[in-house]
Amino acid sequence: MRRVITYGTYDVLHYGHVNLLKRAKNLGDYLIVGLSSDEFNAIKNKKSYYTYEQRKMILEACRYVDLVIPENNWEQKVEDIQKYQADMFVMGDDWRGKFDYLKGYCDVIYLPRTPEVSSTKTKNYLKYVGDEYVQKAI
Repeated sequence: MRRVITYGTYDVLHYGHVNLLKRAKNLGDYLIVGLSSDEFNAIKNKKSYYTYEQRKMILEACRYVDLVIPENNWEQKVEDIQKYQADMFVMGDDWRGKFDYLKGYCDVIYLPRTPEVSSTKTKNYLKYVGDEYVQKAI
């Protein structure tokens, strides 16, 4: 069995996330997702709309995901690769080169992002629409 591991915040899940998860799963038989905990997001100065438990529930409902584990710090990746016997580490190509140090433990693949979508764009759009709605209501 070929195991693949990836990491992310996966807040406001969109089709770019699904594309990444599908392509990662297609590289192996079993997909493990390290999901950034709320505490780790705070360290990264990120604020998620959904809590860790809510994001975990959403990811667990995705047919490409076999296991969701908490990501609590940057350093845990080697330990996770060993613990879950991952054969491949996958990230979006916006991280290209950042995780090459893991090549001593497993294959490292950077997949192209879905260019026209991002969580930031989605959140900005929702904020704009929400602000527009409030202005019309006033």
